[in-house]
Amino acid sequence: MGSIANADDARPQAVSVSLQELKDGTVSLETLEQAFGPASLGIILVRDLPENFAQLRREVLSLSSYLANLPEEELAKLENPQAKYNVGWSCGKETLADGRFDTLKGSYYANPIHDAALEAKARELYPSVVEMTSPNVWPAETVLPGFERKFEALCRLIVDVAALVARSCDRYGVAKLDGYKAGTLEEIVRSSVSTKARLLHYFPPPASTSASAPSAAEEKPDDDWCATHTDLGALTGLTSQMFVDETLHSPSLSSSSADPKPLEELPAHPDPKAGLWIRDRAGRTTQVHIPRDSLAFQTGLALQLITRGELRAVPHFVRGGREEGEGKVARNTLAVFTQPNLWVPVEEGKDFAKLAEEVISKGVSGG
Repeated sequence: MGSIANADDARPQAVSVSLQELKDGTVSLETLEQAFGPASLGIILVRDLPENFAQLRREVLSLSSYLANLPEEELAKLENPQAKYNVGWSCGKETLADGRFDTLKGSYYANPIHDAALEAKARELYPSVVEMTSPNVWPAETVLPGFERKFEALCRLIVDVAALVARSCDRYGVAKLDGYKAGTLEEIVRSSVSTKARLLHYFPPPASTSASAPSAAEEKPDDDWCATHTDLGALTGLTSQMFVDETLHSPSLSSSSADPKPLEELPAHPDPKAGLWIRDRAGRTTQVHIPRDSLAFQTGLALQLITRGELRAVPHFVRGGREEGEGKVARNTLAVFTQPNLWVPVEEGKDFAKLAEEVISKGVSGG
């Protein structure tokens, strides 16, 4: 059942289940522990997704390149510094492990779950948590046709699948934890207006300025595309990464008002080590490949607290490519962070708003 991009059998494996198994409730507690338990990689792959997933994924991830290559004046309209850049467009505002500002990726944040009453409650109870309660800022339809419609459609699909993963986690919680309330995580995933989606565009690495090989001190850090971190929420839904050679397939928009054409996708990055890596409990790093026809779901800090550590979040990072030649390979992906409503307690004396404040103040978020 498991699959992982590593030949060392002693390491934890990334477990794969079908969507139908989740719907039927037949994923075993042992499988859930292998996916999310104390000795796990904290990730599960879900295959056999709805028929429209593949096309939506390709269209939305292509839109990430189109968005990131909009004129600066259009991107500026999508920035929201008051919301600490956790709404709309952001580039160069986040810090990496060594303290440098991260200019190698741009991202677009939006809240994909809408409920007017719950959104009003969040703004009333937590007026200072603007990074969670500010309204979405969408590109104009005339600037990037189809963006809002397709983005929200893919996010809703991911949230629907995440709810089924959460339902299985609830079965595990009921079986393993005294007093665990059935339906806790599924309710969070299905109804929370704090859920946030992040569409990411990792720019092609800048060309080397030196013809000689870098010294050991100059070697790029492993987490140069996204610093090592642990996700904040309950379950993070991840698409597989899309690699695009922007030299061959330019993400520039024509004057036509039609939806942008999906970009041609490379089979893989020229550097096979580029992409998502997870650090396990023993400190070992394992690369995880998400198949194009699957979704992955990672555990976050809120889920770890709610399940009293029975299901564990794990640190992970994104390693940039070490490219040769003239290509300009970019990486696009989508992460949907399903998160409790701000007032939901994640442990005694701490609601999700307080947990979010603590994590966001550190300046590192997922990707």
